[in-house]
Amino acid sequence: MDQNHTLRTDLPTFTSLDELTRLVTRRRGLYVRWSRGPHVDLSDVSSRDELTGVKLPGLSASPLDIEEWWGERPVRVWVARRLYDYCHLPQVRGGPTRPWILHGAESGRGPDNEPLVTDVEPLGWIAEQVIEEATRVITEQPGPWGPLDRNQRD
Repeated sequence: MDQNHTLRTDLPTFTSLDELTRLVTRRRGLYVRWSRGPHVDLSDVSSRDELTGVKLPGLSASPLDIEEWWGERPVRVWVARRLYDYCHLPQVRGGPTRPWILHGAESGRGPDNEPLVTDVEPLGWIAEQVIEEATRVITEQPGPWGPLDRNQRD
């Protein structure tokens, strides 16, 4: 665990997509991680490549920072898509896998080109209703899109 941050076991919970969207517009360096939570992840601050078992130099996470190419498009849709991309993980991994927000520094890239994050500051859990709201936002978009589930079969 990074010595600059003490582990809080009483993290707040983000309960709306709008609340999370406001945070993303105010602060950079935010990520969403799907795991058992910071109380487990920060004991080692590393992930493992599921294919090879190699220990990675940071926690794999999805960035929430808005890319410049997104332009003036709605930040709410950006955040919804970032959440929706991995919403299948609780079903795939089983157990108590939940999304949580963290602030951190990218230390490299994992085998799926995902950011590996260190200097982790846990900010809060994401409530299930936020994921449901994000799913509604994405399914209302004109193009077809699905979560990034490699095991999903048509």
